Amino acid sequence: MINPRIPSTLNPGELLTRVNRDVERSVLRARNGIRYVRGSHRPALGMTPKEVVWKRDKAELWRYKGGDRRYGPPLVIVHSLVSRSYILDLRPGNSTVEYLTRAGLDVFMLDWGVPDDLDADNDFERYVDWYLPRALEAARSASGHEEVTLAGYCLGGVIAALYAAGYEDPGVRNLILMATPVDYSEMGAMVALLREDRLDPDELIDETGNVPADALYSGFYMLAPTVEVAQKATFLENLWNDEFVEGFQAMATWSRDHVPFPGAAFRQLVDLLVRRNILMTGSMPLGGRQVDLGTFRGNVLNAMAERDNVVPPPAVEPIMQLVGDPARREELRLPGGHVTFGTGKSAFKHTMPKLTGWIIDHSDSPS
Repeated sequence: MINPRIPSTLNPGELLTRVNRDVERSVLRARNGIRYVRGSHRPALGMTPKEVVWKRDKAELWRYKGGDRRYGPPLVIVHSLVSRSYILDLRPGNSTVEYLTRAGLDVFMLDWGVPDDLDADNDFERYVDWYLPRALEAARSASGHEEVTLAGYCLGGVIAALYAAGYEDPGVRNLILMATPVDYSEMGAMVALLREDRLDPDELIDETGNVPADALYSGFYMLAPTVEVAQKATFLENLWNDEFVEGFQAMATWSRDHVPFPGAAFRQLVDLLVRRNILMTGSMPLGGRQVDLGTFRGNVLNAMAERDNVVPPPAVEPIMQLVGDPARREELRLPGGHVTFGTGKSAFKHTMPKLTGWIIDHSDSPS
């Protein structure tokens, strides 16, 4: 049977070249398919060299190596509570962290680890008022700077914003909120079930006192159930391409590699953020005080992805009316989806250059 993709107008030489190419790709598809099924040749993830500069319980602060640290203050990234931080350091040559360090920034990552029953009582106060201040003090001490640029990804952005606005002198020059939800009425299907009382938060909490990772994955899957089918079809089409396969495996690993959500913080999230949508009032009760998001006086960058189906732009846009001084707020709209801050062509073409440029513009130049 003639391959329908090969035009009938090709001359014999061109036809032979096409046939040889298709045969070679078929061999590569078979080889890579066997490797994929066996689980062998998995890509290495989170490989940018780093050192642990602070640790408490499961939380660790990493300082990345490999770059000439020319700009200050240091950049401290606060990751989300529900996914692995290596999405921002996915693999060599496709890593936001690697890009930032090579640009001359001093990059730190606050990773929360994998919660267990000992962490079930961790609430927002624990993260905002206990872990984060100590981690930032360690970053300042290690870098020799009195301020930081604080960047929060997804729910990590909520934690970062509450810290920056919750202290009279937080030591934060710049606050970057990446895909950070503040209007929970604009979130997806799982959030709607919780908001409308059709799903009780305690129904999702297991015997450890936490929301298990499988429940979180199911919730994210509800957001776009057909996406996985389309992705697998694309994967089969490109199974001959080693680089594509490695990238697909890396993303597939991360997308299923959620961590448990501490039960106390989850109950707070449902009550305050989801059902009462309290961030839209511009303030939130925390640790016996009221945190007013508008009191932060540093620079604010609100970065969002136009095709984000996890945290859609309408959930992020109100940051421009709520967080910080209106005169010091800036908005950055980027093509791509939720992971455009970590990987993909859009990340390297748009996200990383623009994000890095903004940070450098709001940093001290090399002396």
